Amino acid sequence: MTLQQLRYFLAAADAGSFSGGAAALQLAQPSLSDQIRRLEAELGVDLFARAGRRLALTEAGRQLRPHAERTLAAAEEAAASVQDVRRLQGGTASFGTFGSAHHYLLGDLVEDFRRRHPDVRVRVVGQNSAEVADAVREGRLEAGLIALPVDDRGLEVRSALREENHYVSADPAHTRRPITIEALAAAPLILYDARWGPVDPLRRQLAERAQHAGVRIDPQIEVEYLTAALDLTARGLGDTVAAPTILAPRGYGHLHSVALAPPLYDTFAFITRRNAHLSPATRAFMALAERRVAVIGPDV
Repeated sequence: MTLQQLRYFLAAADAGSFSGGAAALQLAQPSLSDQIRRLEAELGVDLFARAGRRLALTEAGRQLRPHAERTLAAAEEAAASVQDVRRLQGGTASFGTFGSAHHYLLGDLVEDFRRRHPDVRVRVVGQNSAEVADAVREGRLEAGLIALPVDDRGLEVRSALREENHYVSADPAHTRRPITIEALAAAPLILYDARWGPVDPLRRQLAERAQHAGVRIDPQIEVEYLTAALDLTARGLGDTVAAPTILAPRGYGHLHSVALAPPLYDTFAFITRRNAHLSPATRAFMALAERRVAVIGPDV
């Protein structure tokens, strides 16, 4: 069974005759008739019956028709998507990220994409991975790069990058040895993503570790942004948890850090809605993001 045979079958069905179907497709009637006979032979059923001077669909023909229409529509959509990707002369790349993504790759990624596709608009949103996961699941965003764990109902999740978190302090005495969860629970802690609290991926990991140890993580200060937490840490108002790789590039190289015991990692993953068809613009943006993450490496 070929797409051509299905196209000929639908043309004959619409016209009510082989000659009419051939005329609609601008080809010779014997070519159309031959392909339909081949299709009937393969399926082992007659698809048309004579009804006076016109052709009528048999029961088998009626059953085949909606499947043939869907198949041809899907083939045309696939062909159009390839052409759109090749041209990318419009549209919007819709993508979500965790709140601190701009510390890692967002600026370079958007610049690279716009240089390649100057006619495509870029919409990158998100302050927390849980928020992005909800937006992708509900169709408000097409795709995203988030930190795990999140609620993955209805999502396709592909892990891409892992980064270790450290205990960060302005006081070197606080970072002389790896920090256990018990020590973390007793520390003057500053945590970010205040609005998301229990569903924030980092806090979920800390809470699970604390629960197993029989302690609680109760930060003394909560703020919305990682940079705010680092600013307050630099003022000596408490200590925080963050990836050490962002300290020096963001002007916090004077802060001290030490690993948690056992080590605590952020795992970043690309997400899309399950079985979703991404727009050409978002698909191109995501492909570029995947290449950039691959260069960074599985562990930073």
